Amino acid sequence: MDLLFISGQEIIVVLILALIFFGAKSIPEIAKMFGKGMREFRKASAEIQREFNESTGDLKQGINDLDQSLKEETRKMEDAMNKTLDD
Repeated sequence: MDLLFISGQEIIVVLILALIFFGAKSIPEIAKMFGKGMREFRKASAEIQREFNESTGDLKQGINDLDQSLKEETRKMEDAMNKTLDD
């Protein structure tokens, strides 16, 4: 097992040290607090990503509209050039 460049033996040592320092009764509370912290972090990350997507939505739509109009104008110019060459 290689989690974040930590071997299995190192994880066991860390768990034993946590057991010694915090005691068996404290470890579930610490794990619960860690889980809550991770949940809040994920929630905050999702909120930031949602706000970013909302704020850039208009810009993306503008770029898509510009892209479509450029393609249409390019097609019109190609049609006009082909018509001129055919005549």
